[in-house]
Amino acid sequence: MSTAGGLQDALSGLLTVATRAGIAEDAARGEALSLAAALAESAPGAPADWAKAVPGGTTQDFFDAAVRGRRWRGAPTAVLTELIANSSPEKAAYAEALAEIASAACTLGEPTMRVVGNASVAAAAQLQAAGARQLQVGAITPPADASHAPQAAPAPAASAEAVEAAEPAKTVEELLAELDELTGLARVKQEVHRQVAVLRVEKLRTEAGLKSPTITRHLVFVGNPGTGKTTVARLVSGIYKALGLLSKGQLIEVDRSELVAGYLGQTATKTAEVVASAAGGVLFIDEAYSLTAGDTGADQYGREAVDTLVKEMEDRRDDLVVIVAGYPQPMEAFIAANPGLASRFRTTIEFENYTDDELTDILTGLAEASDYELVPESLDKFREILVATPRDSSFGNGRFARNVLEAAIGRHAWRLRDVTAPTTDQLRQILAEDLTDEQIEDEDQGDQA
Repeated sequence: MSTAGGLQDALSGLLTVATRAGIAEDAARGEALSLAAALAESAPGAPADWAKAVPGGTTQDFFDAAVRGRRWRGAPTAVLTELIANSSPEKAAYAEALAEIASAACTLGEPTMRVVGNASVAAAAQLQAAGARQLQVGAITPPADASHAPQAAPAPAASAEAVEAAEPAKTVEELLAELDELTGLARVKQEVHRQVAVLRVEKLRTEAGLKSPTITRHLVFVGNPGTGKTTVARLVSGIYKALGLLSKGQLIEVDRSELVAGYLGQTATKTAEVVASAAGGVLFIDEAYSLTAGDTGADQYGREAVDTLVKEMEDRRDDLVVIVAGYPQPMEAFIAANPGLASRFRTTIEFENYTDDELTDILTGLAEASDYELVPESLDKFREILVATPRDSSFGNGRFARNVLEAAIGRHAWRLRDVTAPTTDQLRQILAEDLTDEQIEDEDQGDQA
């Protein structure tokens, strides 16, 4: 089977599930192809193979798709998030179909260990989010010969129990407990707890017929990359739903490219459609300052997007929360650029960089979530890597830890390439030699997984 054929087959299976779930085919296809591109981005020859599976696709389309899909390498995709928020019976099947997309991405171009690691972590993230089967360690393995692409064992169909079981909605207390269990972020946790207390009392006062000042629910998250902003935004969306402030509680994550179109007039329509998809939940705009950045302020497309966003926030104020995120100083300029923004974003939450101990905890948690074990020597090696890594504004924090793990999973699989019947410990354990002291590139835009 050709590499393009493998991706096409996986895509066909995913679209079948999407149809059953009532998901628009274009939305499912778009995110699946973006995920595949993001996973295979570092594989030589992957753009050409990917383009063969996409009618009219080009190499530039591949790299554009990869940028959009990077956020899903460690978190559930937008469609899966919506299915989970709606307690869809197809959420487990869709997550497994995404795992097949991850598997097919390993067949694009010439195989690399980094791609194998990316695919393993991404597949586990989709399955874990949907409560589907956990990724079987060793299911995605590199080839014994680098001239052949790695193959993955086929994912079994979700059990009837997994598909039909509807998980009860989480309570505010359960979601706050999940927040408190996150590594670090002490100030963030304190502010979210404060916000919850204020909003809870406001809701109770309204129900009691008492007057209550209008409290904006929209938030500004500031901090360096990889400090957990997306993770906290996802929890906030669930908390607001549990409080009865949102009807669905899904998180829709976008950036400038998904709000701005190529022509004036189209941007307003595109932005409005994105906001509509987030209605009932949270719209999370990463690097929001890019809409107003520039030597002369916002360009005409960015201004159109911001103006439309402000209008939509007003029209949907009863069932929409917007969270904007980015570096501290650019975000101050973004909020000040439009009076409508300044009046709606009054609460700013700062995300601090992680310490070495916190990054080690994050690495360990990511490994456990994918059913790997970091032996003590490998943790010592990771701490050595952290000491040698510059901590400027481009440092990826939790993203850095995830990238280290992805690379280590690839090396682990390559190390076992000639082991005919590896033991369970061999399949699970990441050794010091699987980590590298080479600089890990922060090539994606995700936050703590």
